[in-house]
Amino acid sequence: MSRQKLGQHFLIKGSVLERIAAAACPAPAELVIEIGPGRGALTERLLKRAARVVAIEVDPYLVDHLRRKFAAEPRLEVVQADVLETDLAQWGAAPLAGNLPYYITSPILEQVARLRLPRAVFLIQKEVAERLVARPGSRAYGFLTVQTALFAAARLLFEVKPSAFHPPPKVDSAVVLLEPRPAATADAGGFLRFAGLCFAHKRKTIRNNLAEVYGKDVVGAWPEAGLRAEQIPLEGLLAMYARV
Repeated sequence: MSRQKLGQHFLIKGSVLERIAAAACPAPAELVIEIGPGRGALTERLLKRAARVVAIEVDPYLVDHLRRKFAAEPRLEVVQADVLETDLAQWGAAPLAGNLPYYITSPILEQVARLRLPRAVFLIQKEVAERLVARPGSRAYGFLTVQTALFAAARLLFEVKPSAFHPPPKVDSAVVLLEPRPAATADAGGFLRFAGLCFAHKRKTIRNNLAEVYGKDVVGAWPEAGLRAEQIPLEGLLAMYARV
């Protein structure tokens, strides 16, 4: 599989790389985990801020490149693996950093938000970053916003233009900071299934989205019945879930 098929656009702008490394390790760290190190540009900067770096890369060509490039660096461990099939908790509570390809962004965010990590700093598509930090009532607010907010506080740190990459992507990117926190409910799985129903048809009201499962008479009596899910904050959705 080629680099392009893997959806890789390598970040090459030094000032952006420094800002990501500083956000991931604002103070010297014992260990930092890097997802998708590519050719090692961010890896170099993380090694200046952490005693050890574990870099997870799926592309065997890039794994070989990294192992040759950092052959004299015993503090770096390059792991050839699909991050979606990797237990990130095996390294303990270490900060995460990485440039996430679009096709794995949502599942990675879901996995990482549930981990008890100090922080995660990711370079992702600007459109996805805006969805993570969206407010109720905005176009970007949706299930991904709620799913992330259930486990973590998300903040958009800064935007990154296509010219910072090689090859340049066709879209703008942004760097986001996730700071995990305890889930707002003991039944996170059940709540997310419920929230998924609420957002199933974005233009439909809560009454219409939930009637088939919970009954129109029951849901119709709720004060939120005539609202759309995109208008309701996490706390409101949690209150609705508590009723069912």
